[in-house]
Amino acid sequence: MIIGVCLKQVPASDSRIKIDGSGAGVDASDLKMEINPYDEFALEEALKLKDAKVAKKVIVLTVGGSDSEQRIRDALARGADDAVRLDDAAFAGSDSLGIARILAAAAQKEGVGLILAGKQAIDDDNSQVPAMVAELLGWPQVTVVDKLELDGGSFKAWRQSGGGVRDVVTGSLPAVISADKGMNTPRYAKLRGIMMAKRKKIPVYDAAALGLDPASVGAAGAKVTQVNWSEPPARPPGRILSGEVPSMVKELVTLLRDEAKVL
Repeated sequence: MIIGVCLKQVPASDSRIKIDGSGAGVDASDLKMEINPYDEFALEEALKLKDAKVAKKVIVLTVGGSDSEQRIRDALARGADDAVRLDDAAFAGSDSLGIARILAAAAQKEGVGLILAGKQAIDDDNSQVPAMVAELLGWPQVTVVDKLELDGGSFKAWRQSGGGVRDVVTGSLPAVISADKGMNTPRYAKLRGIMMAKRKKIPVYDAAALGLDPASVGAAGAKVTQVNWSEPPARPPGRILSGEVPSMVKELVTLLRDEAKVL
């Protein structure tokens, strides 16, 4: 079985985000990028399944420009066998459905029998793409999974559904599984893997190679359009009260009533 891992590059969690000149996007010129953390759990789970001889191959699927290749090579260095980059001018402006169409087409082209993805990307937090990929392929899906077992042509997945309730879901392959934090501990790349990844060829598939109608993806096919981005409003600096406790309590009540208007 071939496992496809959907991998996205996102701004590092410690990056300072700046709005670009259009007001409808992010200025990425100075951003440090990394693999989406939830996708790292998906990648590690795929590698564990390959190590256990449950899968014969792990292939990374990434929608992105040439700047995403470093993150792809990181995944190859950790143990992924192959990767494809999905890039076309027609893909620009894709919403979640457009991205899902691209990934689904790539998975079909590569003969993938199981798709693993992070439950969400930390940049947009939409949590939409894995479910959309499953729907487009007509495959069963389970989201926010923290434990997965495969047995022949079937799977068993464990997930937290809130309120301390833990679900156990079974189904048949092929399927789409989205990984949650705690599913595993992602491995680090070893020196040999890093050196091999540097020499690995990463094919690029455009819309024609994937058999996609350009009108179904990118801005042309988007159902959702990003209209505006805005930074949080500036807040005045906090105040530290000093003195005896009774006087500080009195001053705090006054501030909450007269300035904060919450009393």
